[in-house]
Amino acid sequence: MLLKRFIPIVLVFSLFLGCGKYPFSNRYESPPPSDEYLDEAVPVQQEVMLGEEAFQEIIKKEKLSLDGQLITIVERVGRQLAAVSPMPSLKWEFKLIESNRKNLIALPGGKVAVYTGILPVCANEAGLAALMSHQIAHDIARHRAQRLAATLNREGQPTATPIGLSHSKNKNALLTALGMGTAENGIGPFNPSHEFEADEIGIMLMVKAGYDPGEAERFWSRISTMQTGSRPPELTSLHPIDPERLRTLRRGLLKASRAYRANPLKHGLGQSFLYILSRRKMQEMRNKSSQPSTLDQPAPAPSPQ
Repeated sequence: MLLKRFIPIVLVFSLFLGCGKYPFSNRYESPPPSDEYLDEAVPVQQEVMLGEEAFQEIIKKEKLSLDGQLITIVERVGRQLAAVSPMPSLKWEFKLIESNRKNLIALPGGKVAVYTGILPVCANEAGLAALMSHQIAHDIARHRAQRLAATLNREGQPTATPIGLSHSKNKNALLTALGMGTAENGIGPFNPSHEFEADEIGIMLMVKAGYDPGEAERFWSRISTMQTGSRPPELTSLHPIDPERLRTLRRGLLKASRAYRANPLKHGLGQSFLYILSRRKMQEMRNKSSQPSTLDQPAPAPSPQ
């Protein structure tokens, strides 16, 4: 029922039939004043400015990966999703961060940071596309704009007044509203209706980019089993998974699968991260075992008296 409230079935089928227009894509470029869900949203220019500032903070404090093969895959997936999104002309950037953190952050303005720790959970390109398209979908539907507006209103700052992160009275709250950090600033995770909508739009994005949408359900199921552990993935603090969300996602796969079969562009699951990472692990073990042990080294000859 929540999906019907947000995405009329006519728009869904028109998207799948290739009209090139996403539900709410007009929100990103010029939100209509009559849209009740965006009455309190910040202007797009403000949202993009904050997103770019936050992205630069990530780049400065994190270690960028130097793995050429993985960087190529991440950028390939990102560029293919960006090309079929309703905002292909943004200054898209895709960075791979060397870190054990299981997270992927997408920020307004087309800025995406992928942490290497999430790649084994993604398993393959399609799994990465599922997560990345979900995060991008939050911007397509301008969910972050609404969260930013709520934060600025709580601070008593007009949403139409340009403000940077460094000049905000509550920088951490703004970062959480953007989807960074944890839900500890009174903002909380994305609400269920936002998550359902981002899942729906994200799967549409996957289909148009040529990735198997079935991997979306498998990816979020893997995340669901991990969030009950002692160290749940960081992204679940803002994007919680529950049985209802998984059921709704599975129902959406019926039409998504039909659209995927009709799409001449097919990448399937793409390259496997598990294969690449396992091969590298095996190579590291072989290299380590081939190195002579210090115990096997001949003792140095005694120096002449």
